Amino acid sequence: MFDFKSDPNLDPTERYRQLCEAADALTHDESDAVANMANVAALLWEFVPDLNWAGFYRVGTNAKGAPELVLGPFVGRPACIRIPIGVGVCGVAAKDATTQRVEDVHAFPGHIACDAASQSELVVPVIRDGAVVAVVDLDSPKTSRFSEEDAEGIEALAQLLSARI
Repeated sequence: MFDFKSDPNLDPTERYRQLCEAADALTHDESDAVANMANVAALLWEFVPDLNWAGFYRVGTNAKGAPELVLGPFVGRPACIRIPIGVGVCGVAAKDATTQRVEDVHAFPGHIACDAASQSELVVPVIRDGAVVAVVDLDSPKTSRFSEEDAEGIEALAQLLSARI
């Protein structure tokens, strides 16, 4: 049995080092992408304070075969199931293959409000062989919740997971 807990008073560098270490321990020998995303979503919830949603959107296709983001494993309230590439914070992160750190989601053009309590958001693309395969999505009920250190920590996690999801 695993019992991963994080001290909420850790500095962000140490928090994300421990998060990546825990994610590596849980995913290194597991080939099932959904199982790995589920465990990492739970780790995010345990390690990152002040969240109201943590999880993944996977790159999939719509009924016409066009790429879109499809809800993956997460912790939090029910969420939007499908997001067009280029729409909302997650869709922009997937389209541009860049991290999106949004201090106030209500000021983000085209923001998709799956949970009205969300005030800020951090979305990091997971890139494998030069293509976005998923995004890690973190929402917080606090504005300006996510720092550059948070972004760097989740980017390190996304890199670790790129071959495992």
